[in-house]
Amino acid sequence: MKEIKNILHNVMLMDATVSVSGSVDALVFDSRKANATNIFIALRGSSNDGHEYIQNVIDQGCKYIVCEAFSGDEKGAIIYRVSNSATALGIMASNFYGNPSSKLKLVGITGTNGKTTTATLLHALFTDLGYKVGLLSTVVNKIGDVSIPATHTTPEPVALNHLLSEMVAQDCTHCFMEVSSHAVHQQRISGLSFDGGIFTNITHDHLDYHKTFAEYIKAKKGFFDILGKNAFALTNNDDKNGMVMLQNTQASIHTYSLKSDSEFKLKILENQFSGLVVKIDGEEVWTKLIGDFNGYNLLAVYGAAMLLGEQKIEVLTALSQLKSVDGRFEYIRSPKGLTVIVDYAHTPDALENVLKTIKNIRTNNETVFTIFGCGGDRDTTKRPIMAAIACELSDKVILTSDNPRTEDPASILSEMESGIPAQHFKKTLTIQDRKEAIKTAISMANENDIVLIAGKGHEKYQDIKGVKHPFDDVALAYELIQKLEK
Repeated sequence: MKEIKNILHNVMLMDATVSVSGSVDALVFDSRKANATNIFIALRGSSNDGHEYIQNVIDQGCKYIVCEAFSGDEKGAIIYRVSNSATALGIMASNFYGNPSSKLKLVGITGTNGKTTTATLLHALFTDLGYKVGLLSTVVNKIGDVSIPATHTTPEPVALNHLLSEMVAQDCTHCFMEVSSHAVHQQRISGLSFDGGIFTNITHDHLDYHKTFAEYIKAKKGFFDILGKNAFALTNNDDKNGMVMLQNTQASIHTYSLKSDSEFKLKILENQFSGLVVKIDGEEVWTKLIGDFNGYNLLAVYGAAMLLGEQKIEVLTALSQLKSVDGRFEYIRSPKGLTVIVDYAHTPDALENVLKTIKNIRTNNETVFTIFGCGGDRDTTKRPIMAAIACELSDKVILTSDNPRTEDPASILSEMESGIPAQHFKKTLTIQDRKEAIKTAISMANENDIVLIAGKGHEKYQDIKGVKHPFDDVALAYELIQKLEK
């Protein structure tokens, strides 16, 4: 049991005289789980408002309620009124678990693309340097080498602080976590103590949620606004909004870039399917990662390691051993020379980066096939844009289904098709069934051709009408290539 006065520490209550005596065994924001032994926090969500269920919660015997407003029958319950329930929950969750973020070196990574790769590479790097490290990412959460399934890019505050507390209990010294724009806007990171923040880039995405690009930028910037004066803020100086992110931060400001003047610089010397040869801080390093976009990821990792006090040569040596993240420019070469690349690219910028990387590596004697779709119930404005990019930078394009979720796949494909320029009609096919689309591309490809399967990357499912059906782009590509080789 935890004392309420400790749980509410640093929470700004509208009524300073309300009693904070008593104790509870849990924080809950699902009204169905509320009872006499826990404290209920009423959250305002996009589809449900917890305030509408406060009377039900009280009738269920819950004695302690945190909310923004309530005018019903309190029946002896104690109501803690706050200006923002989501902010209060973040602070309360941190307090409930003993403020675990203050007992780790916690670094958050935000941006449109590169969050997962940067966080995962940092976890791998610091593990190689001899630390026990935590990871919170889109793909998986980790406590040391133990993997825990991830349900959100950034978990809700109770789950988040529980994971951080487990990391502390398991003697982790560092944690690297993705910070999504949704998480910032929904106050999921309130109450956390960060040692550093990294900005990768910001491009077109999530306008279904944030409505405008300005609001999307504002959400990302909100992460750096909460960093303390003892933290570092490391930004991509090649992104036009890189310094905008840091306008109001109290953290020490640091920059990295491939093109402009910055504190941390990287130059790409060679870019092949075998990997990158780069120069970082005057030292030449070969890495297993591929593409300019991974040059930025590697440099962000290097810069963060330096700012966390690690030794340059040890870090560069460890960088050369890092492997690509699952589903991020993951490529398969058949014995006959066909190359299949699977990448999570699901934004216009990410798709363009991957295709430009392929363009820079190819000899121009190959045909580049691109298969991709766009997710349902997500930003619709990027669909025609991504189709236009695919057509411009590929020799053959197959539009297919991604995760249609609750939308009609045919409608999604129609919106994608609207972006195809007339001169590219002949190079484009539409095959709704993703398996058939991938099978068609691989069967059409000849030796030495390149097939890009974009959009789902590491995912092992396809979300259709609320059901997650088993589907793995990488496994399917291996299976089809093996059949071709027989």
